[in-house]
Formats: sequence, C-alpha cells, structure tokens
Amino acid sequence: MNDPDFRLGQRVCMINAGKSPQIGTVRYLGTVQGHEGAWVGVEWDTDEGRHDGSVNGVRYFETKSPLSGSFVRPRSLSVGVSLLDAITLRYKTVAASDSESDDMYVMSVRQLRVAVELVGKAQVEERQRHLENLKVATLTYAGVCSAGPLGQVRAACPSITELDLTGNLLPDWHEVSRICEELPALQVLDLSSSRLALDSASPFLALSNLTTLVLNNCALQWTQVNVLKASLSCIQELSLCRNDMQAIEADSESSTLDEPYVSGFDSLRLLNLDDNNFESWHEILKLSRLKSLEQLNLNGNKLLQIFYPDPFGKGDDASATSKGECPVTPFPTLRCLLLGRNKLSDWSSIDALDRFPSLQEVRLSDNPITVPGNGMATRYMIVARIGKLSSLNGSEVKPRERRDSEIRYARHLLMNMQMSSISDISKAHPRFEHLRVLHDIPLDLQRGGTISATQKMSSSLLSVNIVCVAASVGEKAPVVKKLPSSTTVGRLKIVCESIFKVKSSRQNLFYNDPDSPLPTSLDNDMDTLADIGIAPGGSILVDELQG
Repeated sequence: MNDPDFRLGQRVCMINAGKSPQIGTVRYLGTVQGHEGAWVGVEWDTDEGRHDGSVNGVRYFETKSPLSGSFVRPRSLSVGVSLLDAITLRYKTVAASDSESDDMYVMSVRQLRVAVELVGKAQVEERQRHLENLKVATLTYAGVCSAGPLGQVRAACPSITELDLTGNLLPDWHEVSRICEELPALQVLDLSSSRLALDSASPFLALSNLTTLVLNNCALQWTQVNVLKASLSCIQELSLCRNDMQAIEADSESSTLDEPYVSGFDSLRLLNLDDNNFESWHEILKLSRLKSLEQLNLNGNKLLQIFYPDPFGKGDDASATSKGECPVTPFPTLRCLLLGRNKLSDWSSIDALDRFPSLQEVRLSDNPITVPGNGMATRYMIVARIGKLSSLNGSEVKPRERRDSEIRYARHLLMNMQMSSISDISKAHPRFEHLRVLHDIPLDLQRGGTISATQKMSSSLLSVNIVCVAASVGEKAPVVKKLPSSTTVGRLKIVCESIFKVKSSRQNLFYNDPDSPLPTSLDNDMDTLADIGIAPGGSILVDELQG
C-alpha cells in the first residue's frame, strides 16, 4: 500500500462519524486476508471497534482493549488539517452579503417580516477577521494534526494566549512543541482526549512558557509526566483527570527512602488528579514535597485512608535527624484538598486532616463515612475535628458555626464516653482536650456530677422552633416550644409526635442552624438540646422516614 496520506502511528478520525467523533491511531497498513483492496487498521481511543487486531485467526496488529480495533477503507478516514487551517475555518468569518442579512428576520403577529440585528455581531466579526488580535482560540475536535509550515501561525495569529485542542489529531509531543514555538504568547493549553507519543527524554524548550496544561483523558501514566517535567518549568496548574492512574513514580534519587517523593514542579500550585484509580495514600504522599502546591484534587478515586506523616529529613529519613538536618514538612503549602467520591470510612482519616499545616478547604462528600445511617461524620463533627477549616464541601465555615460545632462535639464526647478516662478520649479524639479548655467545658459532665453552671444550663429553658416537613402531614405552621436544655433528642421526638402525629419511630430530625448551609441530622437519641447548641433563629426540622 503506497498511500502517502497514511503512516503508522498517525492519528485519524472517521468521516461522518455522527455526533460523537471517532478518533484513533493507525496500527496497520495493507491488505486483509479474504478481503480485496487496501485497508487501514485503526486502534480507536474507545471501545468502538470490532476486534483486537486479529481477524479469522490472523494477527495484524495489537490493541490495549479487546474491542478497540477495526479495519477501515482509506476513503472513510480523515488525517486532519493544520492549525492555521483550523483557526481560519473557525474564526476568519466572511462578512455576510446583503442577501444573507435579509434572511435574518422574525415574523410579527401580522405575519410581516421584522429584521433582526444581533447585538455586537459586527464587532465580533470584525475582531475575528483580524486573527493577529485573537487571544483565545477554541478548536475542540477540529481535526488539527500539525502546526503547519514553519512561521505561518506565528505570522497570522501571534497573540494567542489560550488554546483548546481537545480531541484533535496531534500525533506526538514534538508536534505540540512546534505549536508552542509558533505561538510565543501561549500560556494555557488544553490537549484533553489526545494520544501523544513521547519518544524523547530531551526537554521541549517551547513548552517552558506554559502556566496551565490540561491533559485529561490522555491515557497518561506518571512516568510520562516525569519525562515532561523538565519541559514545564513555569507550570502552575496541571490537570490529569481520567487517565486511569494508579501509581506515581518517585524520583530515582529518593527511591530508597521510606517515603520516596517527586521533586521539581517548583511553580506548581494546582494538581488535578480527579477520576483516576489511586487506592493507596502512600502514592499521594510522593507529592508531599512539592513546595508550592496549594490545591490537590483527588475526587473520584478509590482512597481507603489518609494520614499525615511525620516530618522527614532531606536525605535518609532516619539518618537526617541524627545528622542535625532540618526536617522537611510534608505538604507545607497545601490549602485545598478535594477528596469527594472516595472510600474513606474511618475517623482517623478525618483527624489526619487537622495536621496539615496550611489546610483550609476540604471536600469529603460521597465517602462511606459521610453516608447517612453509617454512623456518619456529620458536618459539625468534621468542622470540630479540623481546626483550620474555613470551607467544607464547598460551603463556608463561619466563626459562629465553628464555635457551636466545637462545643457540641466536646460535650458529646464527655456525655457519651462516661467509662473512659480523659487520656483515652484524647487519644481517640486529638482535639478534645484543646477544645474542652478553650470553651471552658466542665469535666463533671462526664461523671454525671453537677456544678452550679451545669445546674443552671440543665434547668434553663430554650425556645425551640419546630417545623414539620413530613409529606404525609401536609402544610403545618411552625410551633415554638420552651424546653429544658437537658431535653434529649429521644424525648424531643415524643414531643413532636404529640404535636404533628408522626410516630417517633418514623421521625427523622434535623437541626437547621442559621449560620450553617445544610441541616445537621440528629441521629443520636441521647444528645441533648445543649449538645446540639440551639442558636437564636435555629429550627428543628421533623421529617418522616421513607418506606
């Protein structure tokens, strides 16, 4: 087969593939036994093929997936266009003719044509015609396969700072480097849904101006990221979502340490590893020496547990301290850690978050420990356990919520761990003693003893606003009851049953704090109103269990 348009390793796409572009890599060129003519063997990026490169017992090429290979006639494939051709097609609009302008109208109620003028249309068209002023170019699934002839793109549109090339046909990092050479102002580059060959360990100097690089769904592993590291000297944001990563390759010089690590990436502030396959926190700890890292996204992985390691030395962990070397603090600048949709199920993982020196924002939604009915970590418990937290699951933690959460948490521990010593409580709950002293909570609560302050709290009456939201009850006006602060949740359910006729065994109570974004489930019948920390403006919500 002597078709100059195709070569092994070339990226191609199906012509007229429908709504979903079908993109793959050429793995075979030639004939197929039992079929006439020339064929192109393609490994598709997704399982959109028919086989694994083997037909009727004859192996023509290999694929990573059993259903990602197929044979296609050359006429059914496109090899793409140059970057400048794609930009011109997308942005260099031609002024509409008078006749075309006449077509822009709507019909009035009397069926008369009323001309429509798009606000700003002329300005947009004028700006797009002048490619030299184009700063942001979006060319998703545009079939871009090359930078084109040397100097063409640089001459036509030198001002581009952001370029989205999601789902295009670039074959390798050499071609990416050529594009960066052509666009000297480029800082933000999105290459998602690409398959880029990396056959050189030499740095691509043209990539050094990039500050943001998006490589989602690129079938990458960290070994390739390590190779690219030397080329990304100014990178600040790196996104590697949906790459099926399970491991992070540490630097060779640290491979003998108890906790090997990744170095470099000195400017990296945000690393997005959402929707990969990380299970072990030890893999994530290899990132703990990235000195500028402020945000780490790990949503949608399979992490079972997290912990914060002790500071380690610059060299061998054990010997560094004995040599007097200054220990290195893990994750020194990490401010935001997103852990939603993982498999965290133990309290020690929550407590570990308090040890991160700069951590302020955390996402923990959709983990087993936060699932209702599993002895879940309710919001107030998480807030109390992580002292520097200012945002949880995307909602701000205000000072009032923090104070109430910490008091409720410490009182809850004292009231529900009556047979445990204070030291035992502190071992299981590292912040307990600090919070008890901070908020002046008496130890007598644990032993059932009384002091004047406790007696005063127990005998005082609280004005409690109770709102029934159970569907079976219908619309009911809120009820205000004066109840002792010592009233338990179990007793409160009986009060609610007498008011709203919803059986206590069927009730699901929540506390709606005016300073908290979400209601808190009252799942412990032994908690008192004092434990809950009823605030002015707060309400008890009465719902009914389903089923």
